[in-house]
Amino acid sequence: MFARLATPAPVIDANNDKVQQRATARGTKRGAHLAVMGLSHAYKKSDGLVLKDIDFEVQPGEVLALLGRSGCGKSTLLHMLSGLSLPSAGEVVINGNTVRAPSPNWVMMFQAPSLYPWMSVAQNAALGLRFARRSDEIAKRIPEVLDLVDLGSFADRNAQDLSGGQQQRVALARSLAPSPEMLLLDEPFSALDAFTRRSLQRDVRAIAKQLGLTLVLVTHDVSEAVRMADRVLVLDANPGRIAEDTAIDLTDEQREGGCDRFNAEHVRLMDLYTQVAHGDAAPTEEFERN
Repeated sequence: MFARLATPAPVIDANNDKVQQRATARGTKRGAHLAVMGLSHAYKKSDGLVLKDIDFEVQPGEVLALLGRSGCGKSTLLHMLSGLSLPSAGEVVINGNTVRAPSPNWVMMFQAPSLYPWMSVAQNAALGLRFARRSDEIAKRIPEVLDLVDLGSFADRNAQDLSGGQQQRVALARSLAPSPEMLLLDEPFSALDAFTRRSLQRDVRAIAKQLGLTLVLVTHDVSEAVRMADRVLVLDANPGRIAEDTAIDLTDEQREGGCDRFNAEHVRLMDLYTQVAHGDAAPTEEFERN
C-alpha cells in the first residue's frame, strides 16, 4: 500500500521563461522530510547484514549525498528510501508516513535513462504521468518540465537521436513531471563525459533548490558530493553503516570549482573517505586543482 502524503502542489507556470519564476509559481510547497530509523538489512540471514543500524534525517529541501566505496550498501539504502525494497529491520519515514511501496511523491533516477528509443522526447517524459493514471495533465505539464530541463525545442525529436546527456535530461523531466517532493539519484551521471556530467550536476542541484525538492544522491565521486550536496554521509562497509556525517559549506559559485574553498572541502572530504575506506578503495573521479 502506498503511504499517504500531502496533495501535490500546483504545477509550474509555463508562461514564465525563467526557472526561478516557474518555481515561485508552484507556491509554498517544500520538499519531503525524510527520517531513517534503526534500519538494518540482510538479503539472506546466512550472508549477514548488508546495512546495520542506519539512522539519519533529511530536512525538506536539503541535498544529501551518500558517499562510499562499492559494496557498502548505498544503492541498497537508496532502494529502501524509494520503497522498491523493504528493510529487514527499522523503517523509512517520509512526511510522517512509513514507506512501504514506491510513490510518485518520491522518484528515483537510475544510472541508465531507460528511454524507449522509438518514442519522442515528449512521449518518454510523459510515461510517469501515464503510469500514475494522470494522462489528463500531460498536455500542460510536459512542455513545462521539458522547458525546465532545457529540452523544450526537442519535444518531437526521437529519443534515440539524443546525446547521453540529453537522454538523462529526458529522464530528469520524466522524474519531475509528477511534481514529486523528493528525488533519489543512483549515480545517473557516472557514464557521462566530464563536461556533460558537471553541467548536469549543476543544473539538477539548481532545479532541486528552486523547486524546493529534497534530493538524495548516491555517489562514489568526492567531487560530485562537494559540487552537489549540502551534507554528506560517508558509509563504511561490511556491513554498511554511517561513519561520518559532514556538512559542505560552499556557495553556488564556489561549487563550480577552481577556487581555494572548493579545493579545501574536496581535500577534507577525500581524507574522511580515505579514513573510512581504510585507504584501500579510493573513489574514481576527475578532479583538477586550480
